[in-house]
Amino acid sequence: MHVHHVVSTECIGHMLENFDYELPEDRIAQKGAEPRDAARMLVVHRDGRPFEHRRVRDLPEYLRAGDVLVLNRSRVIPARLFAKKATGARIEVLLVREEAPGVWLALLRPARKAPPGTRLLFPGGEAEVVGLAEEGLRRLRFFTDPWTLMERAGRAPLPPYIRAEVPFERYQTIFAKTPGSVAAPTAGLHFTEALLERIRQKGVLVHYLELHVGPGTFRPVKGRIEDHRMHEEVYSIPEETAVAVSDALAEGRRVVAVGTTVVRALESACDGGGIRPGEGRTRLFIRPGYRFSVVGALLTNFHLPRSTLLMLVAAFAGYERTMAAYREALDRGYRFYSLGDAMFID
Repeated sequence: MHVHHVVSTECIGHMLENFDYELPEDRIAQKGAEPRDAARMLVVHRDGRPFEHRRVRDLPEYLRAGDVLVLNRSRVIPARLFAKKATGARIEVLLVREEAPGVWLALLRPARKAPPGTRLLFPGGEAEVVGLAEEGLRRLRFFTDPWTLMERAGRAPLPPYIRAEVPFERYQTIFAKTPGSVAAPTAGLHFTEALLERIRQKGVLVHYLELHVGPGTFRPVKGRIEDHRMHEEVYSIPEETAVAVSDALAEGRRVVAVGTTVVRALESACDGGGIRPGEGRTRLFIRPGYRFSVVGALLTNFHLPRSTLLMLVAAFAGYERTMAAYREALDRGYRFYSLGDAMFID
């Protein structure tokens, strides 16, 4: 397993305030479009052509034979659990990552009420807080199989800005396979079987990888951008995906990433002219000034102000172009965040 750390970028003089924008509350999508590919899609051309207003189902028109489309098939786990302490006080637990069998890193709320040594009682199980970990996470040791606990009592780990009840499967891509994410790879939520079939018929090669999305995806950057440290995330790239992407790069064909998670996995696994298969861990923070080695086009959602995801998009599309696209989306009534509309950047 290799670890990919932050790639240094030239300082481009962007302050955190440059990545802020005002979003009215009613523009945060509380449910996904039906059918999924009916979501709106703002098309952003990096060569400066005018914006286009389409639907995700129109995506095949912007793809070409020989493109390699890469999707994240990580499956969201029912990682949100509620526990009680011996005193009866309630603690909300978000399981983030399995560190070893029966040992998980977790976010606890309220964390100050659960110092190391605290026993947590779940419906049908028990765990102990055994230590502190990175960035406010706690280390929990379970005395009951945590996967069984999640199946029995776990809930979808919906982001805090979604207040509506969302069926668990709607917060899951149709191709989700490998359990491990505590937030959906949201650009993939727009795909239907019919859309994937039309993309393949166009001569586009469809491939998958896994990057298990952590809660850090919603964490706003505070302080200086260059001081921000990403939560570590685990990814895995199958041999056939690595070969397809490496061949495309060698032959000058386009690699189209569905979502920022795919961008980070591919860029982290880039090894000179190709992609290394297998597992890795990444803290890669892509922001303006970063030079992309792999990704040639991107489908992504509209992201939170001051977020690392917005900075990644600005690095790909150009800062001015990205902020102009966000202004356009706000003016035209697009829906934002995890269950909202999409942007395709070519």
